[in-house]
Amino acid sequence: MNRVSLPEELVLLGKVLLLLGLSWFSFWITRRLLVRFIHRIAERSRTDLDDLLVKHGVFSALAYLVPLAIVYYGAALLPPARSFLSRAVEVALAPVAALIITRGLSVLLELYNRLPFARRHPIRGYIQIVKFLIWLSAGIVAVCTLLDRSPWGLLSGLGALSAILILVFRNTILSFVASIQIIGQDLIRIGDWIEAPQFGADGEVIEMTLYNVLVQNWDKTIVSIPTYRLMEESFKNWRGMERAGGRRIKRHLLVDQSSVKFLEGELLERLRRVHLLKDYLENKLREIEEWNRRMGIDTAASPLNGRRLTNLGTFRVYIEEYLKAHPLIRKDMTLMVRHLQPTSEGLPLEIYCFVADTRWVPYERVQADIFDHILAAAPEFELRVFQKPTGFDLKEALSGKCSTKRSSAN
Repeated sequence: MNRVSLPEELVLLGKVLLLLGLSWFSFWITRRLLVRFIHRIAERSRTDLDDLLVKHGVFSALAYLVPLAIVYYGAALLPPARSFLSRAVEVALAPVAALIITRGLSVLLELYNRLPFARRHPIRGYIQIVKFLIWLSAGIVAVCTLLDRSPWGLLSGLGALSAILILVFRNTILSFVASIQIIGQDLIRIGDWIEAPQFGADGEVIEMTLYNVLVQNWDKTIVSIPTYRLMEESFKNWRGMERAGGRRIKRHLLVDQSSVKFLEGELLERLRRVHLLKDYLENKLREIEEWNRRMGIDTAASPLNGRRLTNLGTFRVYIEEYLKAHPLIRKDMTLMVRHLQPTSEGLPLEIYCFVADTRWVPYERVQADIFDHILAAAPEFELRVFQKPTGFDLKEALSGKCSTKRSSAN
């Protein structure tokens, strides 16, 4: 400022305060009247664009330009303070411009998310990166304007602080790289079911940002996973299962190995009347009989001579036929019933197939129905399903033992 007398300084100060008061009043009028009027017009219109502009506060951000314009052009009437006021407006203009642009990007992001392919290719992370760069640029421009220096000189000075900057923005840099990998390789989409036990996540992806991935678990809790941690550690994405249209059943039951025996006599005749086994038993018995006769084996001499059917092998065939006849089991995917390694608790009999309905509740219902039937059918083959003895079993054993002693005493 030029040197002036004290009264003139007071007058100048009063004019500056009056100009600032006028600019504040214009901002208040703009926000209270003009912006509200625009909001009401937007509510009555049929288009969605103006509603989004209102929702993300674009019109409210534009209102900051009014007081800045009044101060900038009013400074021309105050030559002693013109330089100071003009520079102050230029400094404030950078963050205001950044605010308007970033809010406009939020509108574009919401419009993009309404497109059908937005779930496959989310861009929220990229928008956040752009916003960060805009605010960083606005800060650099504001500082350089305030110091009356070129932005390039400040940027060259920041090069010496690159190590500190990398340390400060380490998570941001890692998350940015991870976001590019996730989106570029299509590893995760919004709506995918992912499972990451190390993070306590087992549910649907509801949001993907630059810094984290939000997963809503099936118990409705929400887990926030840092984006770069997903790439550092493993996770399971169930999208392939949903795309294939088949959800796997891979469960076993334990068969008491002492109940396995050859299939003959009354048991064989009873199973011949089972619809799913009728053709199988007729063909298999004919094949075994012809093989034994051709090999000259005397099957009557010992049950170990020649080939014979077992109740467990026939039970496996029955389960396979039952699954093939089930309307909700995929026939074009792997379907088998197999033995696993025997354990001290019994012989694991594993059912491996795919349910046509991948939704959780229908899938569990189909799986439960299948095993309900298998558990109920096992006694018909004179097989026992193993389970550890319970108090009821011990009570029955003791009561039976007491009954035997009483009968012996009598």
